[in-house]
Amino acid sequence: MKIENKSIQKLCSFYVSDWHFATMILPYINSKIEENANFVPVLENNVKENIKTLVEKLNLKNKEKILSINWKNMNSIKYEDIENKLNKEISNKNNEKENIILINGSKNYIEKNNYNIEKWLKKSLVSKIKIINFFEVTEFNSNIVEILSSHNKVFNTSGEKNIEEVFG
Repeated sequence: MKIENKSIQKLCSFYVSDWHFATMILPYINSKIEENANFVPVLENNVKENIKTLVEKLNLKNKEKILSINWKNMNSIKYEDIENKLNKEISNKNNEKENIILINGSKNYIEKNNYNIEKWLKKSLVSKIKIINFFEVTEFNSNIVEILSSHNKVFNTSGEKNIEEVFG
């Protein structure tokens, strides 16, 4: 996806529970923090306790930084709410930093927030954005091909993969 001179990459992922989501995302976040990436979770479900429990059990270098990420849920799908969150958590000043937005929830929640994020991006100066949409398997009734066709890559327990590598 391109909006003006911005690099926007969309990934999709599928998870079966909040615990599965947490175990899948933590190693990735730990490694991306090393690269100075910024994380902005947009979550329908609150996973703060799951993340905290797993971080305490795992030997991760960036424990404090992971726990400082806002893992609480955001019930709203209103544009104003996502705009406020993104303006607060993503800085226009450091345009070289990779900003990774994690969206987790129902298909409707993901679609509405993707629309709002794209609307925000049209007004923002931020140029490097990666959106990872996490679809809860029990919540989506749509064709997986439809979901895959609107994303650049797939995210799973082994990280970012080309769609053909996973579903080829």
